Amino acid sequence: MGIAFRFKLVPFAATVLVVALGIQLGNWQQRRAAQKIVLQAKLAQGNASAPLSLDGTPLAADAVEFRRVSMTGEFVAGWPVYLDNRPYRNSSGFYLLMPFKIAGSGMHVLVARGWLPRNPAERAKLPAYATPSGTVTLEGVARLDAGHVLELARTPMLTPKAIVQNADPLQVARDSGLTMQPFVVEQTAAAKPAGDDAQMVRDWPAPALGVEKHQGYAFQWYALSAMAVIFFVVNGFRRGKQK
Repeated sequence: MGIAFRFKLVPFAATVLVVALGIQLGNWQQRRAAQKIVLQAKLAQGNASAPLSLDGTPLAADAVEFRRVSMTGEFVAGWPVYLDNRPYRNSSGFYLLMPFKIAGSGMHVLVARGWLPRNPAERAKLPAYATPSGTVTLEGVARLDAGHVLELARTPMLTPKAIVQNADPLQVARDSGLTMQPFVVEQTAAAKPAGDDAQMVRDWPAPALGVEKHQGYAFQWYALSAMAVIFFVVNGFRRGKQK
C-alpha cells in the first residue's frame, strides 16, 4: 500500500499561525541584534576617539552617545539628585547626579559624578561627599541616561537633594529651570585641578548589549517554525498511511 498525504484544514491553519508567529518573532530578534551590533560599533568607536570638547552648543543625544567627552565649567552644587537602588559589589547605594555649567555659556550637562554608599542604619541619611568649587575640567562618557530601574509609581517633581528611582536630563531641566543638554555624562576621573571628589566610585557598568542573546532567541523562533512544518508534514503522511 502506498503512502499518501492527508490534508487537514485545522492542523494546516495552526501550522501557518505558528510559522508566521515564529518568523515574525525571529525577525524581530534579528533586528534587535542588528541594533545592538550598531551600538557595539558605536561604543568601540567612542572609546577609540579623542574626547569631544563640550561647549554651549546644543547637541543631539544620539550624536554623542558613548563618546568620550571633556568639559570645563563648574558644578551646580545646590542641585544634587540621588538615584536610589544602585548597588555596587553587593552594597546598596546611590548614583549622584549634579548639573555642570559649561564655562562661558548658559548650557548645563547632567553629570553622573559617581556611586556613594548608603547608610544601612539610616536609609534616608545622605552620604557625605565633596564637590569641587570654582572652574574645573572633567572627562566622562556620554550616555542617553543614567540607567533605569523598575519604578511602580511615577517619579515626582524633582527638588534639590531628591532621592528618586530614575531621573533624566530633560526632567532635571524642567524642574530646575536650567538649560540642559539631553544626555548624561558618566564622570570617569576626579575633576582637575581640584581632586576633592576622588572618593567616589566610578566603576560604571558596561552597556548590556546582549547581541548573542538576541541571535540565540532568533534561532529558537526560526527552529520552532521549522519544527511546526515538519510536524505537520510527518503527521499528514502518517494519517494517509493509516487510512
